[in-house]
Amino acid sequence: MIAPGKLTRGLSLTQATSLNMIYMVGIGPFVTLSIVVGAMKGPQCMLAWLLGALLAFMDGSVWSELGAKWPEAGGSYVFLQKLYNNKWGRLMSFLLIWQTCIQAPLVIASGAIGFSKYLAYLIPLSNYAKQAVSGGLVLLVVALLYRDVKSIGKISVFLWIVTGVTFVWLLGSGIMGFDAKKAFTFSKDAFDLTPIFFVGLGQASLQTVYSYLGYYNVCNLGGEIENPEINIPRSIFISIAGIAFIYLAMQLVVLGAMPWQQIAKSDFVISTYFEQIYNVQVANIATGLILIIAAASLFAGMLGYSRIPYAAAIDGNFFPVFGKTHPTKKFPHVSLLVIGGIAFAFSLLFKMKEVITAIITMRILVQFVGQSAGVIYWHYNKPKEPRPYKMKLFPIPAILGIIIWLFIMFTSDVKFIVGAIAIILLGAIVYVTVVNKTFFKPAIQSNQ
Repeated sequence: MIAPGKLTRGLSLTQATSLNMIYMVGIGPFVTLSIVVGAMKGPQCMLAWLLGALLAFMDGSVWSELGAKWPEAGGSYVFLQKLYNNKWGRLMSFLLIWQTCIQAPLVIASGAIGFSKYLAYLIPLSNYAKQAVSGGLVLLVVALLYRDVKSIGKISVFLWIVTGVTFVWLLGSGIMGFDAKKAFTFSKDAFDLTPIFFVGLGQASLQTVYSYLGYYNVCNLGGEIENPEINIPRSIFISIAGIAFIYLAMQLVVLGAMPWQQIAKSDFVISTYFEQIYNVQVANIATGLILIIAAASLFAGMLGYSRIPYAAAIDGNFFPVFGKTHPTKKFPHVSLLVIGGIAFAFSLLFKMKEVITAIITMRILVQFVGQSAGVIYWHYNKPKEPRPYKMKLFPIPAILGIIIWLFIMFTSDVKFIVGAIAIILLGAIVYVTVVNKTFFKPAIQSNQ
């Protein structure tokens, strides 16, 4: 028998943080900014970005503790199995993989759809042309990832630099022409704490959370991180702090440059922002940089997601073929190709706003709430177990995270809530009737 292919610990703290941050940014803030302003109807939209940042820090504490304890490929797949142990752990980890096969390609597709949406600012595109662009981008990212992880780490640092330069330019431009009257003019009912206000805040926060997602990407790559007990928590918190500052500053300078009503209606809000400050030619350059950032996010996201089915196959909780690694470059090439293929199909089928809502609501109960509850259970069940990193002020971050996740879920569209629960129930049925009867076996030939 041949042992499962081992991954190479070739990603440094700088490279891991680069992958996290470029994945977190992506196209997210550039397309959600106008949706957030529209949902909150004014500058009070800053509350949604603050709530998203708070949730990222609280949930990041959970991921940091688990990533440092179990630095293996697969992230939540490994964590849920370890936290709940035995049959419940296997059920939870299977449900995660079940959802990942749908939501991971949706995440990739959302970035590709957003890319084609911004490209339309530069080149008029029909709906069919936008679909062709989205699908082509997914295929390009798969091709770029078809290589060893050390090469990928170097590419990530370059893309991180491009992302940083773009935001420095964006923020610097806004500071020069900042109009405080536009940025801080609130309507009389802006802070009336009615049910409508909280529904708007929940729906806006769902969009900001989508933009923050990715702070945990380093955990999916846990088997490829150098000195993971230290570097995984550091990478998570550095990423969240840096991105939170960027998003809050970006929202503020855009509000200071354009009336909120104009922002809410814009399809290319950042392109329009540069056009108003400078001219169309400069806006075209800025749009080109945004497209590079969007592509970079797909690059980092697909890299992390491709490791989750791989980890499940190694354990025998998924099809063994997903446990295969490339014979010379040592990366899970089958998993990469399958995730990329499904993402390609989704990028041709769905619209941006619906994709974002589906991505968030589908993941909340099993992955985010399940993981936070599992950490609390683990602490009280095994208080003396070594923890390379222990969350500060335990259990407050985990409890706050659960409350905010549930608030966001139950203020979203009912059809997405029902859909998320239905997918979980269907996955549980599949597990009980098929998987739990040892349908899958651990991968034993992963490098052929």
